[in-house]
Amino acid sequence: MPAASGASRPVVLVDATRVRTLVGTYPTSYSQSMDAVLHALADESRRTVLEILRSHPASAGELAEVIPIARPGVSRHLRVLREAGLVEVRREAQRRIYSLRPEALIEVDEWLADYRALWQSRLDALHTEIARGKKERT
Repeated sequence: MPAASGASRPVVLVDATRVRTLVGTYPTSYSQSMDAVLHALADESRRTVLEILRSHPASAGELAEVIPIARPGVSRHLRVLREAGLVEVRREAQRRIYSLRPEALIEVDEWLADYRALWQSRLDALHTEIARGKKERT
């Protein structure tokens, strides 16, 4: 019987470091860390925080002034980003200063590379067809 739309895929633990799903076997650290990053990136407010931190480190208070949500909400978003490895925090006296950790995006970038290559080859083919069409019309 087919699974309902949106149902999770069955996961079987192959060993302590690998997970098997219906679509393949993946290192558990790969799927867990990338899932955490993608979950963190799924929220618009968290993406806004990352955009701000891309240009400069900031405290939770500074971020709360820019993002239209209450300070406790900003703190919760920062916790999710920190747990996903996207931001790091350091103490300066009584303040916590948050900085972007772009290294956490490397795994997502590597995963997306195959899709970029797929689209690039398709766009190259489209460009070739457009050029052929122009030659035939002239």
